[in-house]
Amino acid sequence: MRRVYCKYLYTLDGQKPAPGFVEFGPDGTIYQVGFVPIEEASQADGYLDGAIVPGFVNAHCHLELSYMKGLFRRGTGMAGFIDQINALRDTAPLQERLYDIKFWMEKMWQSGVSAMADISNGEDSFAIKAASPMYIRTFLEVFGTEPKDCDAVMEGVRKLQEKALGCGLDAAPTPHACYTMSPQLLSAVSALGLESGYLSFHSEETPQEEEMIASGSGPMWENRKAAGMSTPPVTGGTSLEYFVERLSAVRQLPIREHVLLVHEVCMDRGGAELIKKTLPAAYVALCPRSNIYIHNALPPVMMMREEGLKLTVGTDSLSSNDSLDMVSELLCLQENFPEVPTEELFTWACRNGAEFLGRGELGTIAPGKKPGLVMISHLTGEGRLTTSSESYRIV
Repeated sequence: MRRVYCKYLYTLDGQKPAPGFVEFGPDGTIYQVGFVPIEEASQADGYLDGAIVPGFVNAHCHLELSYMKGLFRRGTGMAGFIDQINALRDTAPLQERLYDIKFWMEKMWQSGVSAMADISNGEDSFAIKAASPMYIRTFLEVFGTEPKDCDAVMEGVRKLQEKALGCGLDAAPTPHACYTMSPQLLSAVSALGLESGYLSFHSEETPQEEEMIASGSGPMWENRKAAGMSTPPVTGGTSLEYFVERLSAVRQLPIREHVLLVHEVCMDRGGAELIKKTLPAAYVALCPRSNIYIHNALPPVMMMREEGLKLTVGTDSLSSNDSLDMVSELLCLQENFPEVPTEELFTWACRNGAEFLGRGELGTIAPGKKPGLVMISHLTGEGRLTTSSESYRIV
């Protein structure tokens, strides 16, 4: 049995953060939680001058792209980013890719990530993820702009799912985005993915995406045409509306499975209302540093809060980020949306992510649970994050 004290204990179960302690066993099971005066906490053995929070949940990551760190130019917009992905994907030897996957997997675990929603386009990461103590739901992401290829793509992702399940992973197919899939494939893979109870979708990430769906113009539209690819239908509306329409082709609305809408940089209030009406169990994954890296924009976080949407936090990949560090994502959100309380930021990064994944043992600190415990250092006197703040796993 071990007991640690801290200046700010965030249980995230309705109790306000305050000085306190957590008592836990060797396997991480929480036995006791208590709040005490700061004078008592700071003089106790095992005192940590910072915050203790539950293990983080990285709600959106592309772990298999870790070998791409530092290779991409910033600020190219989505069309330029896609060109770089196409040019650089799978250019590193397999052993180098596996080394980077393992390195960043272990780094995330040591920094306090207890669970992750990870995107896979192939099997490179399967064995490494299966060997990790972290809980991981793997979304097997597919692409295919040509309607004639739909059946072949579906057959391929089913085979990939068999490999993932054979490694002991929770894994199911998921669509990538409206602009990389034919309407037929978008509906077919969504229907198959929803059978698992979960779906992940890159949604309204960039104005270029919205431009191609709304009016059939812009850099991404020209990019697709120049490559000889079929383009998505021009609807005059948003890509989110188009996604919901494709879901309705295979499932009756509202859809009550857990749907993760990744990025949502271009969401407006109409989009928020559409989500609440048609996808009542939807969550939004905020990846702010990736959004800034690619096109120097951020989601309308304050509007999302006002509309009552469930927010989570992810790192995206090292093709569009400098690290897979959750504290850095939270600091970015704090700096750009200072009205958001620290406790709410931690709720997004811990409890909401656990809820999306359906992992009741994670996300909050309470007796009987095993969420993992994370120490966050170098806070301000008011308990806010700083550029020096770091996280590390206690258990």
